[in-house]
Amino acid sequence: QGLLEESGGGLVQAGGSLRLSCAASGRTFSTYVMGWFRQAPGKEREFVAAITWSGGRSSYQDSVKGRFTISRDNAKNMAYLQMNSLNPEDTAVYYCAVGLGLSTNVRSYNYWGQGTQVTVSS
Repeated sequence: QGLLEESGGGLVQAGGSLRLSCAASGRTFSTYVMGWFRQAPGKEREFVAAITWSGGRSSYQDSVKGRFTISRDNAKNMAYLQMNSLNPEDTAVYYCAVGLGLSTNVRSYNYWGQGTQVTVSS
């Protein structure tokens, strides 16, 4: 079994930045794709970004391109999501997840963290 734990969420004003971290434990995820998803109240969980095990390829939701950057450190079993120029529409619970392929589909990811709340005030 593996565990994922997110941290770094919080309250930030529009235009501000946050850096989310995802710590993996219990097993190594270095050969897996790591992704970030988010879920706002009353909405379905949606893809934000994902990165391949080598870090050589990444994918982003259109609305976050140019503002968010996903990265990973396999030696530390960590993944990160740097979020800049935040706006109120980014308010959601953010989840990290691990899967086998670089996919935007929630069903492609097998392990999930508990989530961290990000709130952006206007």
